[in-house]
Amino acid sequence: MLYIIRHGRTDWNDLHKMQGHTDIPLNDEGRAMAARAAEEYKEVHFDICFCSPLIRARETAEILLKGRDIPIITDDRLIEMSFGDFEGHEYSFDKPDSAINTLFTAPDKYTDPPGGAESLDELFERTGRFLDETALPLVREGKDVLIVGHGAMNSSIVCRLRGIPRKDFWSAGIENCKLMRLI
Repeated sequence: MLYIIRHGRTDWNDLHKMQGHTDIPLNDEGRAMAARAAEEYKEVHFDICFCSPLIRARETAEILLKGRDIPIITDDRLIEMSFGDFEGHEYSFDKPDSAINTLFTAPDKYTDPPGGAESLDELFERTGRFLDETALPLVREGKDVLIVGHGAMNSSIVCRLRGIPRKDFWSAGIENCKLMRLI
């Protein structure tokens, strides 16, 4: 089986700031969410966990799997999508002409990322390599694999595995600390 979960809440989530590659830790609510998820999913079997190297994902994985003999391996291909110069900006929808809004309102038209942001092609390429080279071979061997990541990064994996078109990139509704079984 292949499972995916998004990190717990951060102060930047609460402020509607774009995090991307910016390494923001969980806040107290995020830690509590991860602890509740640990209890809720304690009976779900995992052989191995891969997670983003960003602290919010690593901390979520550590809390989620505390006391369980499950290796947690960070992989740079699972880092959140880069939002370039827009990282740290609060709620972009308050600025209707913000160039990053296309990613959220019409992802299939997000082709020329502004301000050094990562393109969806780049995101799909690196997460696709992770799936093809690391996660899916383990699943084919019968292993139960957990991925702990981020909103956009997780969405790219869900879209690829479920055949969701880019126009519906955000349709999976990647919630904080909610486990999804993908295959």
